[in-house]
Amino acid sequence: MIPQDLLRQLRRIEIRTQRLADEQLAGTYHSVFKGQGLSFREVRQYSPGDDVRFIDWNVSARMSDAYVKVFQEEREMTVMLVVDLSASEQWGTRRASKARVAAEVAALCAFSAIKNNDNVGLVIGTEVVEKFVAPKKGDKHVMRVIREIVGFKPQYGGTDLGLALQTLVKIAKRKSVAFVISDFFASGFERALALAAAKHDVIPVMLVDPRDEELPDVGLASFEDLETGEEVLVDTSDARVRRHYRETMLGIRRERDKLFVKLALDRVVIRTDGSFVTPLRDLFAKRRRRLAR
Repeated sequence: MIPQDLLRQLRRIEIRTQRLADEQLAGTYHSVFKGQGLSFREVRQYSPGDDVRFIDWNVSARMSDAYVKVFQEEREMTVMLVVDLSASEQWGTRRASKARVAAEVAALCAFSAIKNNDNVGLVIGTEVVEKFVAPKKGDKHVMRVIREIVGFKPQYGGTDLGLALQTLVKIAKRKSVAFVISDFFASGFERALALAAAKHDVIPVMLVDPRDEELPDVGLASFEDLETGEEVLVDTSDARVRRHYRETMLGIRRERDKLFVKLALDRVVIRTDGSFVTPLRDLFAKRRRRLAR
């Protein structure tokens, strides 16, 4: 039995993201994410202007006339959602927690995918891979994927993003579009990300809360690391402390951005105090312009 509060959350996310996928993303999604290439459809008689490289010599010999192979785009794709739901993702100081924003982003990507008849799969990671949902099609399957994210209760508090990416490489045999949704505060995942990017179209979706960038001046405050449980007393009224925090967090962001640029990945930044639709729409528009060149 699914709890009523979870059902209400699922229904709100379904209504909102399905409408947004219809109105704002579905057409763009189709134009910027391609399938696996070309698949054979039939042979037909050669016509002037046909590419001679596609002549089927065996059929031509049997029919005593020139025949060419005809191919069509293999549109169907697999979209993998790799979602970091470690303890740090349960936190947020504005509209919603990072975990809730991750669910909204995943839902929007999933509904856009199924409207193009693509498969959708899910990997949920903490310090281990806690959930895997094999790729399938259909509205019911997408709702199951969203339910797994919204209702997820982590068994472990830490983060091993590298392990989640290694799992993606192992289980997704064909090239997929992989949305990796995380705040990317983890470390040691760089090699796994590079290996995943070599095989798949990887799109890092970086979740950012305002408190990831600035400490408020609230005097003495106790901060708890959600992943380790360690508590630290910090004097936030000290400008040097706030400056050190800001510079440290900016440094982490710059290092992540450098990594994404090095691997030629289109990263998206989605804030807990902003729209989760506009950054994705801008990403799709950017990729469409690049393809049109």
